[in-house]
Amino acid sequence: MSFQVLVILVPVLLGFIGFAVDLGRLYMVRSELKNAANAMAISAAQQLIGTSAATGNASAISLLTVETDSGYGNKYDFAGLNINDSGGNYVSTVVDPTYYAAAADALGSSGSTADSTTAKYVKLQITGEAPIIFWSFLSLAQDRKVNVIAQAVAGISAPLCTGCAVDPIAIGALVTDGSDTVDFGFVPGTRYTFAFSCNGNPVATGLTGAAQVVPYLILDRYNQGAQLFPEEDAQLFWIGTQGLPPVNPYDSSLVNTAGLPLGCIQVGALEAPWASAAPQACAVPTPQPFVLNYTCGLAGRFDPNVPDACANIAEVGTISTINAADTDLTDLDDYTAYVGNMRRIITVPIVDALNAGGNMTVLGFRQFLLEPDPGNTTITPSDRYSRFVVLYLGSVMPIKGSVPPRPDNTLSCVQTNGPGKVILHQ
Repeated sequence: MSFQVLVILVPVLLGFIGFAVDLGRLYMVRSELKNAANAMAISAAQQLIGTSAATGNASAISLLTVETDSGYGNKYDFAGLNINDSGGNYVSTVVDPTYYAAAADALGSSGSTADSTTAKYVKLQITGEAPIIFWSFLSLAQDRKVNVIAQAVAGISAPLCTGCAVDPIAIGALVTDGSDTVDFGFVPGTRYTFAFSCNGNPVATGLTGAAQVVPYLILDRYNQGAQLFPEEDAQLFWIGTQGLPPVNPYDSSLVNTAGLPLGCIQVGALEAPWASAAPQACAVPTPQPFVLNYTCGLAGRFDPNVPDACANIAEVGTISTINAADTDLTDLDDYTAYVGNMRRIITVPIVDALNAGGNMTVLGFRQFLLEPDPGNTTITPSDRYSRFVVLYLGSVMPIKGSVPPRPDNTLSCVQTNGPGKVILHQ
């Protein structure tokens, strides 16, 4: 009797084992395709910055994740084969991405698509064929393979309360009565002259084509314990080239004199100016020395060659090679025509009012496009007022992220407008 049971059970057990092997293979294949779709969608969403070239750039960048020519991409596979490779026994295909202005449309099955200037979300799909061994007798897998679909949706998050990698220059809201929480009085598509705050007369005037002058201060983010580029002038130059450098947000020692994180700025926080970058008399014919270091960095976003006025900054030659200049140096009135690598877009904190003595409350973050000086392809760091022209954009580009507040942080923040970061929505 036991022999008969064994004869019956052996095929059953082998069948269960076979099903388990094929099921495990299916899960593995789907996991690899899903991971690839997630990575491709995130990389594509980073390019959705509201320009006419945004979706084309996004589609091209997403494919670099799984390309094989350079040797850097395609770290994802299924059944040992390259994704988006039609040369093997099991084909996988990356479906052309679709773009949306609203998350609900991207997550739905029939949402309205968006054009390049309004797209904020991307849906990406990969189809693949998973090899099957033991299930091949079923009707759905007669050719020893089963179709698998992986899909990902990525796009902008809710407006951030904590901005990292932003430029720590503070500008005051142009409307201070709370009636404009979207643009704080700035007008999209309008040029402004940013001029470092100074005392007395003669006050700065607007550069050509940007009559309204907006004073700014540099916020205190001096990392006195830095091992890399410890000199203060080098740090200001580095910040000018790229925004705040990354630091460990969970290291409680990496804070400024007010106890605020060095690598990020938080809405609702009280900020103070960088001590060495204090305003000077407007009558002084040369720029404030430490502000010069910062604007030298801004000039590097246009031209990697170090201007003569910046030659004495510590380690300037090394820092100037870290980040490439923007690929679009065009003077633009229409931001949608911008085709650069986002180096000219700066994200800055808007404060309630400038105060050289401190106690400026951050209201939110907004973005501007750096413009070259009139008739030039870069800016002039040696300008006595440290002036440069910007085009107000609003909130067009995802910023690199935010971090949770420290456990002892009592700040609260609810933002209905402002830039977000790229996250996976599905």
